[in-house]
Amino acid sequence: MGHTIAEKIFNNHLRDQPVPGNMVLDLDVVLCHEITTPIAILDLVEKGKDHVFDPDRIKAVIDHVTPAKDTKTATQGKIMREWAKRHSIKDFFDVGANGVCHALFPEKGFIRPGNTVIMGDSHTCTHGAFGAFAAGVGTTDLEVGIYKGVCSFRAPKTIKIQVNGSLQKGVVAKDVILAIIRKIGVNGGTDHILEFTGPVIDAFNMASRMTLCNMAVEAGATCGICMPDRVTAEYLWPFIKDDYPTIEDAVASFSELHSDPDCFYAQIIDIDVSALTPQSTFGFKPDQVKDVGEMSDVSVDQIYIGSCTNGRIEDIRDAAQILKGRKLAPGVRGIVVPATPLVYKQAHDEGLLSIFMESGFCIMNPTCGACLGMSSGVLAEGEVCGSTTNRNFNGRMGKGGMVHLMSPYTAAASAVTGKITDPRTFLA
Repeated sequence: MGHTIAEKIFNNHLRDQPVPGNMVLDLDVVLCHEITTPIAILDLVEKGKDHVFDPDRIKAVIDHVTPAKDTKTATQGKIMREWAKRHSIKDFFDVGANGVCHALFPEKGFIRPGNTVIMGDSHTCTHGAFGAFAAGVGTTDLEVGIYKGVCSFRAPKTIKIQVNGSLQKGVVAKDVILAIIRKIGVNGGTDHILEFTGPVIDAFNMASRMTLCNMAVEAGATCGICMPDRVTAEYLWPFIKDDYPTIEDAVASFSELHSDPDCFYAQIIDIDVSALTPQSTFGFKPDQVKDVGEMSDVSVDQIYIGSCTNGRIEDIRDAAQILKGRKLAPGVRGIVVPATPLVYKQAHDEGLLSIFMESGFCIMNPTCGACLGMSSGVLAEGEVCGSTTNRNFNGRMGKGGMVHLMSPYTAAASAVTGKITDPRTFLA
């Protein structure tokens, strides 16, 4: 019997199998940010194990609250800076050079097909878009990863999600993943890897694939993963061009990772998205999703465009397409957060930031702050936000606030009307 891509990656990185069903893997990349890593650092120091397994394979950033908003967050940043300096971690991104981790690290070429990647952050699954196994882990696993370069996982079980059809204009990857979570539920992928395949996925660019994989965890999955192909190779080519004679050679090498035709899947789910319309969450769970057309009576106080889900240049372009020549509805606050300095520069150079400013938006530096209710866009009790982020738990963006997850297109359209709005009315 053949193997899934996840099984191939696990087999290629197997260090030990202490008990049946558990696999200790060698790690290619350990990612770190200032919210979860300082706890691990301080614990390692207390245990007399202030060591990193390989400074070149550790990538670190201050991104969740940046610049610091109070003494506590400033201290978290200080711990990271001193640790990175102590261990000569060259890929450390501080204020001014930093960006939202799951946008910045792929942009830097740190994630490659076949990699094993961990981070103390649940949306690490984003990096599965590159054909990598990438998982969020707890503090203990992060500590071991930093110290020894290994992590233990259950043997992988994969659910194949075949996405067929063709998307209507104004319907994008965010709508697709919301529709998938709506279908399988927040526990539908628990203890599994979601393997996204089909002609729709093949046609997606890397930004769309990252959006898709980013929210696999909202269905309970350990990781979302896409087959690495020419799209992947073209994105990575500036970083891998010395490793392969041609892009075709890279594509051929990547194809060896693809799931075999006779591999076993725990489940196969077919979804046709030809009739899919823009989607939005309506409650406090990511699987509480409706067609945007059913949400037209919901008013918004704030629109937030950014995050590791939808803060890339493609997302900024989508929103600007609708906002050009239009103003925010009275009483609506608009916040846009380009996810990295490069995205910020691109948006500036393309004139997109001017479009946002002219429409009435506030433009923020790259940060995760509002997404988890820590800074830069926190809601007051009773306020409603249309957001391109990935999580709508009760209180996520502020105690007593309501978050409706949606695409950049839908967020921009809703900003203009003041109510959750189908963006296709602006894209005809």
